[in-house]
Amino acid sequence: MSLDSRLKPGKGIINSDEEDIQPLVNGQLNEDVLPQAPASYSKYEERRRSSVLDTMDPNRKRKPFHHSNMPSSITDSGKVENIADSETVANYSRLKYYSRLMPPADDRLRVPDHVLPFYMFSLTSPFGIKKDEQGKQGSIVTIFSIWNTMMGTSLLSMPWAIQQSGFACGVVLLIVMAGLALYTCYRVIEAVRSLEQSNPGQIMEFSDACRQYLGRWGLYGSVVFSLSALIGAMIVYWVLMTNFLYSSVYFIYGDATKSLPKDADIIGSHCPIICHKDNGNTSNSTDEPATMFDKVWSETNTVPLYLLIIIFPLINFKSPTFFTKFNALGTMSVLFLFVFVIVKAACWGIHFNTVDYDVKLFQIQFPALTGILSLGYFIHNCVSSIMRNQRHPENNKRDLTIAYILVAVTYTFVGVVFYITFPSSKNCIEDNLLKNFPHDDVLSFAARLFLLFQMVSLFPLLMYIMRVQVMHQFFGEIYPSFKHVVVLNAILVSIAIAFAVFFPSIGTIIRFSGSFCGLAYVFTLPSLVYLLRLKEKNALKSYIIGVHAVVMAIGLANFIAQFLLL
Repeated sequence: MSLDSRLKPGKGIINSDEEDIQPLVNGQLNEDVLPQAPASYSKYEERRRSSVLDTMDPNRKRKPFHHSNMPSSITDSGKVENIADSETVANYSRLKYYSRLMPPADDRLRVPDHVLPFYMFSLTSPFGIKKDEQGKQGSIVTIFSIWNTMMGTSLLSMPWAIQQSGFACGVVLLIVMAGLALYTCYRVIEAVRSLEQSNPGQIMEFSDACRQYLGRWGLYGSVVFSLSALIGAMIVYWVLMTNFLYSSVYFIYGDATKSLPKDADIIGSHCPIICHKDNGNTSNSTDEPATMFDKVWSETNTVPLYLLIIIFPLINFKSPTFFTKFNALGTMSVLFLFVFVIVKAACWGIHFNTVDYDVKLFQIQFPALTGILSLGYFIHNCVSSIMRNQRHPENNKRDLTIAYILVAVTYTFVGVVFYITFPSSKNCIEDNLLKNFPHDDVLSFAARLFLLFQMVSLFPLLMYIMRVQVMHQFFGEIYPSFKHVVVLNAILVSIAIAFAVFFPSIGTIIRFSGSFCGLAYVFTLPSLVYLLRLKEKNALKSYIIGVHAVVMAIGLANFIAQFLLL
């Protein structure tokens, strides 16, 4: 605890040696009542004692640490804007002052890499909308930041998930799951805001709220389940990058040699599709012997390892700053998929016949959709960081609701439009919608190549986030050494490669990782923290306990149901 935090009016003051010092008299420091320095005091003790007096006397100009303004933003003209409050500047300046007390080779008092004021971080909005000059963001930036963060690989699996649940059931679940995730996400924001109000000047996250109300195991649980979502996303990214790299090179090779073989199971000549299911429409499969190219360039046997050559050097960088420049690709990829689905749907037309196209309104496999949506609507571990710079915090509930509505509309549009226009049996829809198109389809090639570049640039950021959480928990710093980072990355990438080789089904991977992390972060932890907050205020009611018990039971049932679909 710093000396400043011990100064309280009307109470005794304790200096750094825990010696009792009498209180201030009428706002002035009474030096006569202070303990006199013995003759054996060294010059260092004299300077230290003088520094204590300087700190307590408001009329003295000398300060125990260096005050300096810290930039929070840079204007378009290059001017540095200084908006940090004096308390924040003083605290950070004190940390810098302490770090200079030790020799350069000794880093025991060095400011840790993760101790940075909040205004050193910024959120990028999708359409170039900027913050105001105070570094605060408006509702539009907040809404689209949430939308852009939630949009991910789940979008590619949405038509398949609707097929698994049935059309009518799928639409209902898209709405219900959005409502549940919205409610618990708002509870996360409220818990963090309440904790920050009781600890002014400190930046809190939901993991801190879990530690506050659930103890050490609540903190560990929140970190573990958050990491499970990141690991699931890492595996899905690797599987998708493998598929996109395989298909892109396959297209380029065939176009260059004019020997691109026709895919088996192609249906239709105008806007053709691929159906890998044995439904009577796949009689055109061939048994031609594999060529040398097919042996060297195999989607499951060789390409996952070739991808390692490209990716592994990138994920060992100490800083991922370069890759943050490609954040806008996330928004562009979503818009590109929108256009892609619209173009294909316009080419196909409506195919929504329950007899000819196996349209089902309800299917018992509906937990596949709820598992995917648990990850698709998951933003609980970072929503407080997005909301913290909101210009009008009173609009948090409204902005969060609008953001979730936009996400639900996006998922529903892609899933429903692709489902009702798909020109064959709905059982043919793949868990990666791009796998339903031949390798020689130019628009599909462009989509795969674009998404491949996006994922290659974002994958190092994903690995960096996992590195920060793991290394900081075990070693207290985010980059203990190059060897530590290489070993951690080798373990994680080996897991991803194993899935890409032996189980490249992104739909199943997403639903399991989503239901597992959703069990804790979406359904259980926000409900438990909210109930304990109410209990602390003596406002806990039996019906509130019942409602939140149902929410937690839904999360548990969602996770268990994933095993029943195997």
